[in-house]
Amino acid sequence: MKAQRPPSPSFPDDHPHAEWRDHTLSYVIVAALIILLVTLGVWLIDPAPPKTITMSAGPHDSSFVVAAEQYKKILARNGIKLNVLESDGSVQNLQRLLDPKQHVDVALVQGGVADGSDTSSLMSLGSVFYIPVVVFYRGSGVSQLSQLEGKRIAVGREGSGTRMLALKLLDANGIEPGGSTVLVPSDGMQAATQLVAGEVDAAILNGDSATRGLMLRLLKVPGVSVMNFDEASAYTRLFPYLDEIDLPPGVLDLKHRIPPETVHLISPTVELVARTSLHPAISDLLIEAAQEVHGMPGLLQHAGEFPNPVAREYQISEDAQRYYRTGKSFLYRTLPFWLASIGDRTLVLLLPMAVLLFPAMRLIPALYRWRVRSRIYRYYGSLIAIERGALADSTDEERQRLFVELDQIEASLNRLRMPLAYADAFYVLREHVGFVRSRLAAAAREHSHP
Repeated sequence: MKAQRPPSPSFPDDHPHAEWRDHTLSYVIVAALIILLVTLGVWLIDPAPPKTITMSAGPHDSSFVVAAEQYKKILARNGIKLNVLESDGSVQNLQRLLDPKQHVDVALVQGGVADGSDTSSLMSLGSVFYIPVVVFYRGSGVSQLSQLEGKRIAVGREGSGTRMLALKLLDANGIEPGGSTVLVPSDGMQAATQLVAGEVDAAILNGDSATRGLMLRLLKVPGVSVMNFDEASAYTRLFPYLDEIDLPPGVLDLKHRIPPETVHLISPTVELVARTSLHPAISDLLIEAAQEVHGMPGLLQHAGEFPNPVAREYQISEDAQRYYRTGKSFLYRTLPFWLASIGDRTLVLLLPMAVLLFPAMRLIPALYRWRVRSRIYRYYGSLIAIERGALADSTDEERQRLFVELDQIEASLNRLRMPLAYADAFYVLREHVGFVRSRLAAAAREHSHP
């Protein structure tokens, strides 16, 4: 039984476009490979910004929580969800950031609470607002904390940033826990009430406990005075996280000129502190939100004073420095956040892309050569099948069919457009077609004249 021959070859009819297809296919394959590598690089080397981040803020109804809720609304405009966690204050906020088990990305942290902790894993996005230290006391004439030695002083509740800062300031003035001075663990309204009732001789208020309303009420109480920090400049030198700020006359109440004279105060600043793993795009959004929330003029600040990139206890991130210098990049100013994020990450990979282009350009000629030669090899496959048929013990009808196939091959070659660089291979192919035709004719003559 004869072996069954393969079906007759079929050759495309659009030979005039074959060369164009060869060029196009080579470029398409290389472009697809580059796009695939770039896409993998964008998502693996420089991943997309997260859709959700977590901020540790402060006690319920504190200015920290109020600010965090404003951030939440602003970030939501760009499709980023901000989870706001309440806390006991700056000390707990810092602990959460330093603890890798706590899923906290960013927090509001008062200056002075780091207390020698290793903060190399953290970075600052900038200072965002003041929380002044205001000392109220019974009597008059006190301008130094050392003058409060031996008295009863409300220094803030246990674990609060107010207490930590107050103890540092008192220690610098020679007042330590366990001495003759009684340190009372109360702050805010409780400390003010104790001061008015005579249960304490002084109260160190800080941040939310030193509100405008509370300061006005205390300054209207007979026998209660506010301490003027005559040595404010010295404090800012000894404690780099402190600033010197003033309460100008009448700033609390213009009608009654409260305070009657300028009051010099010292104040730590609250910083927007994040883990170094924070995505740069999220960093930009947070600083942008801080500008909207804290950039307006207020009781203690001028317009545009916050946020600012002044380095204090934490290193200022490179992304924050770039943002403060140049603002948002062109992509983020002109495109939606999600689209700008993709474009920005793609630009980061332009250099690797350029490196890939060189071997890719070398690949294109190789692909083109393969495409052209593959068409030639297809003809050779058909010629081999015809030659085998000619050598086989075939009938006249089968030989006629082989001649028809050869005619089809020649007709196809007559329409084929071959690049000049491959003309030698093309003409060798035509010679081989003639060779097979002669073999087939010789086989036909042998069978017709046994």
